[in-house]
Order: sequence, then C-alpha cells, then structure tokens
Amino acid sequence: MYKFILFIHIISAILSIGPFIVLFPVLNRMIGKSGDVLDSLIEIFQATIRIVKHAGHVLVVSGILLMWQGNWPWLTSWVIMTIVVMFSSIVFLAKAFKPKIRQFYAGTINSTVLIQKLRFSVWQYIFILLIMLWFMVAKPNIW
Repeated sequence: MYKFILFIHIISAILSIGPFIVLFPVLNRMIGKSGDVLDSLIEIFQATIRIVKHAGHVLVVSGILLMWQGNWPWLTSWVIMTIVVMFSSIVFLAKAFKPKIRQFYAGTINSTVLIQKLRFSVWQYIFILLIMLWFMVAKPNIW
C-alpha cells in the first residue's frame, strides 16, 4: 500500500508544479490581445490554477498517509519545514492570481500590467513549490 500511496503522492506533486510551465506560453499569447481572445486565455490560466489547487489537495492527503504509513516523526525538521512552506504556498496561491485578474476586470490595471504581475507570480510560486519539493526529497536535518 505504501508504494501505491507514494506513486499517488509523486503524481500529485507533478500536477502541482507541472501545469505552471504551460502558463508561460499562455502569458506570451496574452500579449497584445483583447476582448474574447484575452478572456479565453485568462480562462485557460484560471483552469490551470484550479488543476494545481486540486492536485495540492491530493498531495496533502497522500503526504499525511505516507507519514502515517512510513512512521516518520511529525517533529522532524524537514516535515515541519515542508508544512510551513505548504501553508505559505496556500496563502500565496490565494493572493497571487485571482485578485490580479479581478483588478484587470475592474479596470484598475491594464493587460500589460496583468501579464507582468501574473508572470512574476508564476515564477514566485514555482520557486516556493521547488523549495517544498526539496524538503520532501532531500529530507534535510536542519535541527
């Protein structure tokens, strides 16, 4: 059972990071677009974020099951740091994308600023996820 849960955990980790790579071509296509074309590209962007969010749910549940099945102590440094980074990523994900898209539709920022902000947020989120991935794979003993 442990190997199956590990497989699910790895697949959900891939689905939590991988779709962000797709967002760079989407952001490039958004440049100079307006109207329905821009709206459809924003929908693709938002759908990708939803996939990542739901994969994150599976990642957390499978991670908890792996901790239970693998007899890892909850107070080891890499587990604590993974949880801290995970909660940071949840907060970041909530504030990084949807509010910026709302600002665009409210007319407070234009599409050029939207694309710049979304691109920067994607890079930031990838960095956060890579830190979390490093903790899960390397399992460093920090303290």
